[in-house]
Amino acid sequence: MNTNTDYNIKVDVKTTYMEEHSDPEDNNYAFAYHITISNTGRRAAKLLSRHWVITDGDNHVEEVRGAGVVGEQPYLEPGSSFQYTSGSVLKTPVGTMEGSYQMIAEDQKRFDAKIPVFLLSVPGILH
Repeated sequence: MNTNTDYNIKVDVKTTYMEEHSDPEDNNYAFAYHITISNTGRRAAKLLSRHWVITDGDNHVEEVRGAGVVGEQPYLEPGSSFQYTSGSVLKTPVGTMEGSYQMIAEDQKRFDAKIPVFLLSVPGILH
């Protein structure tokens, strides 16, 4: 019998403002995000695709969908993790990202791994 603990993917995010790639005078703010995807469940699973919801400080929303992450579709055994770094450019100095990874487990069950909302912010812009 399958339980919720069979399919558990944990997503941790760390962000960095990329000042050297930003141009505030032209409303371009570049951010890097480093993601760790950990399989805390009891079944191996492969990451098939991603869905991002990116919201800038003006509430402009952009959705991005695509296969894999950084050109890969990692296969995660229970207890293993995968890390990658990617980036996003906003038109405002503050924004958020959230979304999900579409996964398929070794038993062919498909499920979504939630990417919790995280903040993209130029240092010192928020108190």
